[in-house]
Amino acid sequence: MRFVQTLETVVVMIFRVLVGLSFLILIGAVLVQVAGRLSGASPVWSEELTRFALLYLAAIGAGLSLRTGELVNVDVVSEAMPPRIAWWLRLISAILVAGLGLYLLPMAWQYTAIGAFQTSPALGLRMSFVHFTMFLMLALLAFFAVLRVVGMLAGTTDGRPAARDMPQVD
Repeated sequence: MRFVQTLETVVVMIFRVLVGLSFLILIGAVLVQVAGRLSGASPVWSEELTRFALLYLAAIGAGLSLRTGELVNVDVVSEAMPPRIAWWLRLISAILVAGLGLYLLPMAWQYTAIGAFQTSPALGLRMSFVHFTMFLMLALLAFFAVLRVVGMLAGTTDGRPAARDMPQVD
């Protein structure tokens, strides 16, 4: 079980850095757009880069959000139930998320492969890099859902979202 916790810690750290990098690229591209519009010559590639950075930001952030409970979640019903029933509902939910993510991964990979035959108009990037965001999002959602299931079955977690590791401001 220690291996699973270490793996989760490493993956979370890597993808937090990647979310930050995506956000920095997004901010930089938007600043280039704004500066270009003020000067009257906004580069075409900045619009495309903004969209691509936003896709990566959302794809990477989805798994992390599932882990911390910041992804859209309706837990009013489950948390109103007795603790044992709520635990089972959280387990079933995590199994369904993991199952759906794993089921859709091959199709997301096909979608990614289709992008190898296309390039983006402004940046000239192979669209497989952009289409990969769907695969990445599903893989991360499945990964964190599987970790939740494993933790629940091993008794190391009750299935509630992990507390954020950032200090809270009062």
